[in-house]
Amino acid sequence: MGNRKFIDYFIIALKGIAMGIAELVPGVSGGTIAFVAGIYEEFITSINNVNMATFRTLQKEGFKAFWKKLNGNFLVALFLGMAISIFSLSKIIAWLLENHPIPVWAFFFGLVLASVLFVAKAIKKWRLTTILLFVLGAVIAFYITTLPPSSNTGNLPFLFLSGALAVCAMVLPGISGSFILVLLGSYKTILDALNDKDFKIVLTVTFGAVFGILSFARILKWMFGNYKDITLALLTGFILGSLNKIWPWKHVVETIKIGKKEIILDENISPFTYNGDNQLTFAIITAIIGFSLIFILEKTASRK
Repeated sequence: MGNRKFIDYFIIALKGIAMGIAELVPGVSGGTIAFVAGIYEEFITSINNVNMATFRTLQKEGFKAFWKKLNGNFLVALFLGMAISIFSLSKIIAWLLENHPIPVWAFFFGLVLASVLFVAKAIKKWRLTTILLFVLGAVIAFYITTLPPSSNTGNLPFLFLSGALAVCAMVLPGISGSFILVLLGSYKTILDALNDKDFKIVLTVTFGAVFGILSFARILKWMFGNYKDITLALLTGFILGSLNKIWPWKHVVETIKIGKKEIILDENISPFTYNGDNQLTFAIITAIIGFSLIFILEKTASRK
């Protein structure tokens, strides 16, 4: 972590902005961006520092020691970046997905495909266990992307669990949290609760998310500390399997209305059987840009 200057925190905020953009796109995880930006392990460790021992430091040694132990500057810069992109770019991303879906999805497909190579490269030694966990991760993620959305549910313990699982998915490279909420059938309930200011449901989901991220961060930190290669292999598999969700050319099978939102059930098709302008050349260009962007991020992350 070292002694960082203002420019370092500015770059962390920019990485937060990139993570926020990824979270706005259904099927793309901010965790993937954190990984390729070289801040994933610090992100997990910093979240893991939110515990009673850190708060006892505040009581015994004062705010400065507490803030340093928490890695507060890093977390503030990162979450500020995420908040900026979520609040300022959500309408732009929604407009692009609505009006230019194929080149946008192609860009993210290229970006996520490069992430697979990037994370796999971090594995020091490929053994049978590593290969098996890589395949398992890919199969699990692929299967999750093929599941149909569940019916709506308002059960409070289930909503607590939904919040915990969605935030874990957000932290994991590969699968997005909003996509998990759609699968669990909690998406409409949470959306309606936010719109209607139903604080009972909002607080239940928030507590679930806090519980999920704090407990999951501990598991991930322990896995990185003790079984780094197999953890990376599993995460690489997750990212590879999630590619099914973001293939640019799709055929709509069914549209399900959930409140004011529409959930589209679709299947992947070849660009050559796509009914309409497949924008193949433009899609290839945006996919190459997305693919290249990961290696540009890698160069900036590894400069230090």
